[in-house]
Amino acid sequence: MKKVSSVEEYIEVNSHFSDALTLLRDLINSTQLDESLKWSAPVYSLNGKNVVGLGAFKQHFGIWFFNGVFLKDEQQLLVNAQEKTKALRQMRFESIEDIDKAAVLAYVKEAIENQKLGKELKPERKGKTVIIPKELSTVLKVNSELNTSFKALTPGKQREYCEYIESAKREATKQTRLDKITPMILKGVGLHDKYKNC
Repeated sequence: MKKVSSVEEYIEVNSHFSDALTLLRDLINSTQLDESLKWSAPVYSLNGKNVVGLGAFKQHFGIWFFNGVFLKDEQQLLVNAQEKTKALRQMRFESIEDIDKAAVLAYVKEAIENQKLGKELKPERKGKTVIIPKELSTVLKVNSELNTSFKALTPGKQREYCEYIESAKREATKQTRLDKITPMILKGVGLHDKYKNC
């Protein structure tokens, strides 16, 4: 997909569906949603929360409902685009004639109401246990300061460090990684913290 800098450009690039996308855009813009461009596609949000988005492909185009799982879908217009998506639902069309304006607007308004009610599917937090590799475990047993600092880290940060050591195939690499992370653990920072603040 070509990177675009505006919703107008997105519609222009998808010229085979430009009239239909313009129609859907006008319907959505008649509501209180704010229009923006995210992931090189039009996205419409309420108070910073994504509600719907427009998407165009070779054979079809449609509206993404970010928390579409909560829509009643009485007209059976929604599809789950991928097996792994839990909340996302899509309303697909193949031509402008397929668009029932009243139905589209009703679904968008219901999605807005659901967002106002705070209905959203939170990603599942997998309560993985932290498995400490033997190399790190050995050092923690002899270095009480490091052990205290490691225990003070969040489970997620502990897991990142453990996986970092465990993923090294050679013993020498494990040792090098251990030497690298020791001062970081003592400072109480996570392995990837410097990237998270960018």
